[in-house]
Amino acid sequence: MAELNYPAIATFSLFIVATLVITAYAARRTRSRKDFYVAGSAIGGIRNGIAISGDYLSAASFLGLVGLFFVGGYDTIFFIINMILSWVVVLLLIAEKLRNLGSYTFADAVSIRLEARPIRILAATGTLAVAVPYLLAQMVAAGTLFEALFGLSYVQGVLVVGVLMTVYVTFGGMLATTWVQIIKAALLVGGGTILAIGVLLAVDFNVNDLASQAVAAHPQGQAIMQPGLLYPDIVSVVSLSLAFIGGTAGLPHVLMRFFTVPDGVQARRSAAWAMGIISYFQLLVLVIGLGAIVLLTDNPAFTGGGLAVHGGSNMAAVHLSRIIGGNIFMGFICAVAFATILAVVSGLMLSAAATISHDLFAGVIRKGQCTDAEELRVSRLTVVVLSIVGILLAILFEGQNVAVLATLPLVIAASANFPVLFLCMYWKGFTTRGALYGGYTGLLLAVSLIILGPNVWVNVLGYEQPLFPYTYPTLFSMAACFLAAWLFSITDNSPRAAAEAAAFAAQMRRAQGYDETYHAWKNVYGDAATSGKGT
Repeated sequence: MAELNYPAIATFSLFIVATLVITAYAARRTRSRKDFYVAGSAIGGIRNGIAISGDYLSAASFLGLVGLFFVGGYDTIFFIINMILSWVVVLLLIAEKLRNLGSYTFADAVSIRLEARPIRILAATGTLAVAVPYLLAQMVAAGTLFEALFGLSYVQGVLVVGVLMTVYVTFGGMLATTWVQIIKAALLVGGGTILAIGVLLAVDFNVNDLASQAVAAHPQGQAIMQPGLLYPDIVSVVSLSLAFIGGTAGLPHVLMRFFTVPDGVQARRSAAWAMGIISYFQLLVLVIGLGAIVLLTDNPAFTGGGLAVHGGSNMAAVHLSRIIGGNIFMGFICAVAFATILAVVSGLMLSAAATISHDLFAGVIRKGQCTDAEELRVSRLTVVVLSIVGILLAILFEGQNVAVLATLPLVIAASANFPVLFLCMYWKGFTTRGALYGGYTGLLLAVSLIILGPNVWVNVLGYEQPLFPYTYPTLFSMAACFLAAWLFSITDNSPRAAAEAAAFAAQMRRAQGYDETYHAWKNVYGDAATSGKGT
C-alpha cells in the first residue's frame, strides 16, 4: 500500500467538508423536478460558465494532456486547439438555441417538432451510451489515483467516489453539483496557474529558453516541435478534431448545464465564460508540459531513465508539482485531481438520472402523465441504482485499459447526438425518420469501429493488427450519420414529415428567444405558425 500523503488528504478533506455543507444547503432548496434537474434555471451566466468549465475539464484534461505532451510534444496541440474550437461551435451554434428550445435535457429540444416517443428513446440511448463509459472511466481513474496517492486501496477509492456522488446528486441535485464544479474549477485553474508560474520562474519567464531546453532534453529532440509523433496521418487528425468539436456539442451532461440559466442570453454568456476559462487552462497545459520535459526527463528521482516516469506519463504533472512546491504542493495537486474526477462524475450521474426519469419514465413510459413528485422519486432512485452499478463495474474493470472508455463517449456524442441536434435546429427538412436512421447509424458504426480499432482489437483483445486502422473513427461514423439522416429525410413523403417541416417556423421563433410554447404560437398565428408563413 502506498505511503499516506497527508497534504493531499488534508486538502481533499477540506474539499469534501465544503461540498457536503453546500449539499445540505442545496437539499433545502431542491423541492421540484426543475430544482433537481436544472437548479430552478436560476444560475447566472458567469457562475454557470465556471461550472461548465469545471464539468468539462476532467482529469484527462490535466493529468492526461500534460502526460501526452511529455511523451508526444507538438501533436498534443491538436487536442488543445480542438478543445477550444469545440467551444466556439457551442457558443455560436448551440448554446442559445438549445436553451430556448428545451427544458431539462437535450431530448426536450430535439423532440420539440419531431415525434416525441421514438426521439426520446434515441436521445436516451445516445445519452447513456456516452454517460456510462465516461462515468466508468472516471471511477476507474479515481480508484487508481486513490491507490497510488492516498494510501488507500483501489476498492476504497471507488467506494468513496460512489458514496459522495450519490450524496451530492440525490440530496442536492443540480444546485449542489453546480457548486461542486465551481469549487473544483477554481482549485484546478488556481493549481495549474501556480504550477505554470513555478515552471516559468525556473527559466526566468523566458518561454523561448523553456522550449529550447525541452528540445535538448527530450529523446526525440526537435521532433517534439513538429507534428507526426502521435498522429502521422491526416485521417487521424481530422477524426480527432471532429471527435472533440462534435463531441463537446453533443455531450449530454455539458448540454444539460445550459438549462440551468434563465434565458438564451445567459446561456450564450455561459458558453463564452466556459470557453475563456478552458482556453486559459489549455495555455497552462502547454507551459506545464514543457516544464515536465525539462525537469523530469532523465531525472533519477522521478523516472527510470528517459521518459519512463514512475507511475506512468499521467503522473508527470504530479511529479512536477513536487519539484516546484514540495510535498505540500504535490498533495494539493493530487487532491485537485481527485476533486476533478468527483465533479465530473456528479455531472454525469445527474445527466444519466435525468435521461432515465424524465425522458424514458415520464416521457416514454408514462407519456407525460406523471407528477413532479413521482418523477423526482424515480430520479433519486436512479441515482442510487446507477451508483451501485458504477461501483460494481469499476471494481470489475480494475486494471483494464480505460483509454477505450475515455474515447468512446466523445466519438458517440459526435457521431449520434450532435448531428441529430444540429439538423433539428437548422434544417427544415429534417424528419423523425431521418433522425432515427441517422442517429442509430452513427451510434452503431462508432461503437463497431472502436471495437475493431487499435484500442480494443489490439490493446484489449490482444490481436496483432486492428481490423480498422484508426483510433478515432469519427470522420466515418459522423459522416454516415449525416448522410443517413439526410437520405431518409428527403425520401420521407409521409404526412408526419410534412407536418414536421411546417412546424419548423414555430421552432425557429422559439429558438430565437420567444418564451411562448408551440401551442401558444398556434393560438396567436393560427395555421401560419405551422406553415412557415407566420411573421
